[in-house]
Amino acid sequence: MERKVMISPIAGQWYSGHAGSLRSEIEELRSGKKLTRRQRVCAVVVPHAGYRYSGAIAVDVYQRLDHYQYERVVVLGPSHYCDLKNKISIPDATHYETPLGLIQADVAYIKKLRNLPFITSRPETHAREHSDQIQLPLIQACLSPALPVVCMVCGQFDASQIVETAAALRELMDDKTLLVVSSDFTHYGANFGFVPFNKDVQRNIEMLDAGIFDLFVNKDLEGFMERLNQTGATVCGRDPLSLLLAMLPEDADVERTAYQTSGQMLSDNRHSVSYLGALVTGRWSAAARPASVPAADQPLSKEAGSALLALARKTIMRALATGQKNVGFLADMPDQREMEMVAHRGGFVTLTIRGSLRGCIGEIFPSRAIWKVIREQAYNAAYQDPRFVPLTSVEADELEIEISVLSQPRAVSGPEKIEIGRHGVVLNKHGLSAVFLPQVATDQGWSREETLAHLAVKAGLPPDAWQEGATFLVFEAQIFTES
Repeated sequence: MERKVMISPIAGQWYSGHAGSLRSEIEELRSGKKLTRRQRVCAVVVPHAGYRYSGAIAVDVYQRLDHYQYERVVVLGPSHYCDLKNKISIPDATHYETPLGLIQADVAYIKKLRNLPFITSRPETHAREHSDQIQLPLIQACLSPALPVVCMVCGQFDASQIVETAAALRELMDDKTLLVVSSDFTHYGANFGFVPFNKDVQRNIEMLDAGIFDLFVNKDLEGFMERLNQTGATVCGRDPLSLLLAMLPEDADVERTAYQTSGQMLSDNRHSVSYLGALVTGRWSAAARPASVPAADQPLSKEAGSALLALARKTIMRALATGQKNVGFLADMPDQREMEMVAHRGGFVTLTIRGSLRGCIGEIFPSRAIWKVIREQAYNAAYQDPRFVPLTSVEADELEIEISVLSQPRAVSGPEKIEIGRHGVVLNKHGLSAVFLPQVATDQGWSREETLAHLAVKAGLPPDAWQEGATFLVFEAQIFTES
């Protein structure tokens, strides 16, 4: 294999570009720290400012890790300089170079990642990005220079894409993989366009960060994203952090290790950035859900289906009546004493008018309560489907709602394993993907070959692209309709 070396673009800027000085800089940060090595740490949150600012917080995290537990480190940081909508970019490299020497990229692991539809490689994303590169000398010095690394830069994700993306990444995690999520917290000051308060600044910054991190500790993905939206808090790694939240193992525990702000360090809060370190203990292999959450493939009752349909209609109509954007999220929560409503399921909401499609949006992987899925996707199908203008009051009386509650998607070895009328299908090839619900082929009267040809075209591929090099996931759907 041809060696492709990515030379760190930030050496000499964010840390010393001289090997001896850099080693001394890190050793000084490490000195005096006698921390117990922790077991079963599957992920960490580490800041990414220059070492003079956040280096002590970062080293405090790395010093708690036992590198012998890991076969690789996956670094996931945000893109600060490039628009990367719903994508994650991995540099085209076999090695990364810092002043401390070469680091082997885990090329076999990267090859698996590149099969995912949201993975790309855009050189401009990595030309000056520091969020992933700032971690490399610390990994070399605090863990091991021989530990293979995967660098990933995360773009700006729509909320509706977070869960599905996280589920796909989670499939590639194992108990020998350490995930490093690189993020600073609140950026306060006019330079950052964020001045929500001008009195008791330090105290208010700490309270803001604590409230956000408490939601992270509680593994409340929806609450975490809503809090960031409501406060406008400038947490630069919000997307990597959201992906980690959606990926967390069932037995995960989150623990803050240290916290500091640049305002405190410089005694100047006019412009301040918050730095926080955290450990996530747990096992990526811990897949079983608590007994309180029903299994993802357990059928729902007719009563549950009717309740979900009523929730979907109420959400759509309330948004229509008030004209408030995203009011769908405020629809009344169903009675959660009915355990079926909190089952973690994938689901789609399909809208039709006089038999013609009027909107269809959903999520495939089961990562949250089905009532939350239906509530959000009902709103999206009516008002956010890019193929249609938002629903109008003239159309509302003729609207028919159909809900598809999905089983856990699973991979199949080839197209011959796909059963028309039973299976919904996800096709992936060359970073492009598309999905059909099981009823699509039946409604259209398509054969398996016709279905896959139409699916390839939907993904932006030639009609015959499914015949070679494509991968497939299949799932089943339990369908509830109003009619």
